[in-house]
Amino acid sequence: MTAFLVVLAVVALLVIITLAKSVRVIQQQTVGIVERFGKFKTGLQPGLNLLMPYVDKVRYTIDMREQVVAFPPQGVITEDNLMVSIDSVIYFQVNDPVRATYEISNYIQAIEQLTMTTLRNIIGGMDLEQTLTSREEINEKLRYVLDEATGKWGIRVNRVELRSIDPPPSIQDSMEKQMRADRDKRAAILTAEGMRQSAVLSAEGQKQSAILTAEGDKQSRILRAEAERQARILKAQGEAQAITTVFNAIHAGKPDQGLLAYQYLQMLPSIAQGDANKLWIVPSEIGDALKGLGSAVGQVAGIPQKADGSWQVPEVENGHVPELDTAGVSSGGRDSAVAEADKAVREAIAAAESAAVSAPGQTTPSVTSAPPVQEAPAQDSPQG
Repeated sequence: MTAFLVVLAVVALLVIITLAKSVRVIQQQTVGIVERFGKFKTGLQPGLNLLMPYVDKVRYTIDMREQVVAFPPQGVITEDNLMVSIDSVIYFQVNDPVRATYEISNYIQAIEQLTMTTLRNIIGGMDLEQTLTSREEINEKLRYVLDEATGKWGIRVNRVELRSIDPPPSIQDSMEKQMRADRDKRAAILTAEGMRQSAVLSAEGQKQSAILTAEGDKQSRILRAEAERQARILKAQGEAQAITTVFNAIHAGKPDQGLLAYQYLQMLPSIAQGDANKLWIVPSEIGDALKGLGSAVGQVAGIPQKADGSWQVPEVENGHVPELDTAGVSSGGRDSAVAEADKAVREAIAAAESAAVSAPGQTTPSVTSAPPVQEAPAQDSPQG
């Protein structure tokens, strides 16, 4: 009975072991490589898989996800014989788990060594300046070489990145000095450019200010000239209207030769009193006018007439004829009036000469007879 139980227990244990070896669970994005008697049999897909116990064996489990491998910094010599330290990262993915298992023993180590050798070849054809400024070009070349080499291993290199490129400390110090000098140069250039722009803008502002000032002065002068022109036009128009009014009034009154001579005699003292007068003219018609003054004086407005028909001739006092009144009529009649008028004319001329002589610092003006003046015919309105 005891032996039977022992045998039963052994059989149950064998069954359990057999079942355990017959069932295998594979995780997602993982492929199991099955070998039968040491030879590749099949690849197990994710999920529950049945195997032949004691015959089939899962040799490797391959991760099909994209993997990231960072390699330690590697010293690389550039074309100008400078040692730089480069740290790289590679992103790859297994496409064929069978080839990745049987074509290479350790594909991660193989990728690392291939990356180092390829990187040395690429950097060796560049100088330091190109190495520091051509990261994209280096990444593309490195990815192309790695992808071509790892394709037969069932691996696809998706991306290669250079995390850092570190030149020697002495080169770094020189580069910093060069960069500092270049920045100082650019700062000086920008400062000079700013000063130039400021000077140009200031000069432009002064130019615009001068132009505006000149334009304003021009407009002001134009307006003042226009105002002066308008004032002169208005003044000339006023004088023209005054002359026209006087001209029309004179012609409307129809003055004769005696009245004109009488008015001229009244103006003689005023003409002689000027400080700058050296010469004044007595028209030649004045003698003829004086001869007819006796006959015309009775017709001049303002000379009063007595009740007995005699006329009183006014006297000239200091070049001025006083207001005439009705007192003191001469008793000689018309002939006496003519004599009195002739006497008044002579006294007016003498007063004018004495006024000219008495002017301080002036020489005695000479009296010259002017040529006869033709009397203009009476017109109703002045001619243009």
